[in-house]
Amino acid sequence: MSEAEPTASAKPNPLKRREIIEALRVGAVPRRGLELFAVGLERFEKTIDEELASTAAGRGRFKAVRGEYGTGKTFFSRWLEHRARDQGFATTLVQISETDTPLYRMETVYRRAVQSLQTSEWSDGAFRSLIDRWFYNLEDEVLGAGGVDANDAEAAAKAVGELLEQRLASVSATQPQFAAALRRAHTARVRGEHAIGEGLVAWLMGQPNVGSTAKRAADLKGELDDRGAAGFFRGLLEVLRQTGRKGLVLVLDEVETIQRVRADSREKSLNALRGLIDDLTAGHYPSMYVLITGTPQFFTGPQGVQRSTPLAQRLHTDFDPNGFDNPKAVQIRLKPFDLQRMQQVGLRVRDLYPTEHEVRMRERLTEEVIESLAIGVAGKLGGKVGIAPRILLKKLVDICDKIDEYAEYDPRAHSEVVLDGAELTDEERATAGVARSVDDIALDIDTPSGGELQ
Repeated sequence: MSEAEPTASAKPNPLKRREIIEALRVGAVPRRGLELFAVGLERFEKTIDEELASTAAGRGRFKAVRGEYGTGKTFFSRWLEHRARDQGFATTLVQISETDTPLYRMETVYRRAVQSLQTSEWSDGAFRSLIDRWFYNLEDEVLGAGGVDANDAEAAAKAVGELLEQRLASVSATQPQFAAALRRAHTARVRGEHAIGEGLVAWLMGQPNVGSTAKRAADLKGELDDRGAAGFFRGLLEVLRQTGRKGLVLVLDEVETIQRVRADSREKSLNALRGLIDDLTAGHYPSMYVLITGTPQFFTGPQGVQRSTPLAQRLHTDFDPNGFDNPKAVQIRLKPFDLQRMQQVGLRVRDLYPTEHEVRMRERLTEEVIESLAIGVAGKLGGKVGIAPRILLKKLVDICDKIDEYAEYDPRAHSEVVLDGAELTDEERATAGVARSVDDIALDIDTPSGGELQ
């Protein structure tokens, strides 16, 4: 992306601008519009587009992004998702967590992936909408062929079911229940059996505890397990292809949490990650692009990738000491924000702020004021500019709010940077060496010998 400011004609509508600012106001990454203030990702654009094109052609791709806290791994992931959706992909982001979504439980990863599925048309409920569209397309194709009476619902449902089986033949070979559930879900739709249809779609989404009535209707056995998840992913990819998507971008975020789990769980997770890379390379997941994010410690430390020699070999990348990194490598690294990039992002956010006082906003929130703010935030963080760009943007939006609200407000005269440690995440505090409160001070409390705490 060019580092020039967005032109007036390129400026998004007020609703989208408000959505962006509201997310930044609470220190979150916006779900949409990242391309409008992405700075420093230009060097990855060409390679990412080439990799997405090869994925759309049927390849499975894998990419790892490494960076310290504050370098923008989540931002990069969302930026890639946005770029992929614009090019016709479905996307989904799954946060890896030992308690909720362990990496070695592929059935849970699948369930979270389907729950978070997005397309250019649907940001919520995309899976159900895609299933509805697929059924409609199949019906339209069957009726358009002229061999079935449109008034004979049962005959039409049977013909659609047979066509569905043909389209899912490769999936049925490894996961026949996926195709069976889809076929019966369509029949339920034709017959008006709403509860059965909804139950079967929930089962296809990997939801546990689906009612026995719905499962009996399609002769389904048990719940989705780790072995079945691979077939379900292939089924999802086929549904996406049949509905005009170019493929699926799956982001596995916060993979570094693997380092903090029990040894047996860690080994299983690392092995699952190695298996996923091998399956993508072998073509078992055509048109799926998997991106993982992690800290440098995850890739190089003793509790991460290096514990699995086969995985370490697959992810090994030589980073150039002079900064000439290869964007096509399996692993890429993000660099911390510097003062110049912070200023560029600040200016873009200022110009996105929805206000009726644009002249006042530009006059009061100048490039020099944004620079001073960035320096001030960095000073509160031990001079480390790149630790928490989200904090700068949160402070910046607060200043924009005041300029918009008060005609007499001037940040050069009325503002100072006040940073409470409670605003930072645990990782940001640890990196900056900032205490959150008195409770964060480690106290050495010894129990008297032989005594008990009263």
